[in-house]
Amino acid sequence: MANIQYYDVILKPVVTEKSMNAMADRKYTFLVHPEANKTMIKEAVEKMFPGTKVSRVNTMNSDGKTKRRGMTFGKTAKTKKAIVQLTEDSKEIEIFAGL
Repeated sequence: MANIQYYDVILKPVVTEKSMNAMADRKYTFLVHPEANKTMIKEAVEKMFPGTKVSRVNTMNSDGKTKRRGMTFGKTAKTKKAIVQLTEDSKEIEIFAGL
């Protein structure tokens, strides 16, 4: 496994209607590094957003889709999503505040 630092773990937030509705329950969705595990994701969120405390992390892997151009077949990149649940006494994540 590669040497992944905490700032390499979280790639970008996922902004969909379903993820915006989950923020009412203090759940935030991020696209993360495919080789990151749950403890790395928890550590990265707590370090990148000071004052947050993570209670649990759920992850899901998505395989790349098969794409075709003429006779040639290829695959898009694999992705990994993480849904991070914050504790009740935790601070909100600021990047989602204006959305």
